[in-house]
Amino acid sequence: MVDSLEAQASLVAPDDREALARALVVDCRYSLADPDAGRAAYDAGHVPGAFYLDLGRDLSAPPAEHGGRHPLPEPARFAATLAGLGIHRGSEVVAYDDNGFAFAARLWWMMRSLGYRPPRLLDGGYSAWLAAGGEPETLVPEPDPCEAPDVGHWTGCCDIAGLREAQAAGAWLIDSREPRRYEGLEEPIDPVAGHIPGALNRPWQGATTAAGALRDAEGLREHWGEALEAEALVVYCGSGVTACVNLFTLVRLGHHEPRLYPGSWSDWCSYL
Repeated sequence: MVDSLEAQASLVAPDDREALARALVVDCRYSLADPDAGRAAYDAGHVPGAFYLDLGRDLSAPPAEHGGRHPLPEPARFAATLAGLGIHRGSEVVAYDDNGFAFAARLWWMMRSLGYRPPRLLDGGYSAWLAAGGEPETLVPEPDPCEAPDVGHWTGCCDIAGLREAQAAGAWLIDSREPRRYEGLEEPIDPVAGHIPGALNRPWQGATTAAGALRDAEGLREHWGEALEAEALVVYCGSGVTACVNLFTLVRLGHHEPRLYPGSWSDWCSYL
């Protein structure tokens, strides 16, 4: 496990060809509106040597009555998926998407949760890499599989009961969705509109610039405001995916062990 908080939430500049060349690169592009779009985009062109991991198939388990729309997979299954690409606990990995870290940060959180060396995220994503002169390829690389480690269980997260306990103990709850969804003015995905009582709204998009690059430290502190004063934070979104962008920024700012509610609003409202 990488010890320093800065190393646990690191970026790679889009023109840093050396960093990309020495790492195992993972393409995490995805569209919630079209689940096949990410793989299609990868097949049309990707960072040379990049493997593809799909949010629905590789970074989530099938949904059930409770647990949210993108439940975490069994840790052993996820470790086997990584091992199939040659990723072990100490592997140097760079992850990217083209959605302001929305899906690459999910991979970052999952690997960090299970004690892997956290992947670095490509700042600005695939578009920034192209703009920096990147030349895509369509060749799917041949992996060099390794043995999957015994990863134990997910850490740094809580279920709905753990969330209620954390709130009762004084933890601040952060809703990472867009303001209109947080306010219950619209709900395009889940069957119930609104937010978990007591939650503050810090939309995940506020962590990045219009071009999809991470804001600097001053901008991130502005994004979080008084929430940085909390001793304990639990972060959620719609289904435990985009909340990971906010978690990445908290770790980058030095906040110790903010927790994810993986089931998020889609799990919460399944009990109503």
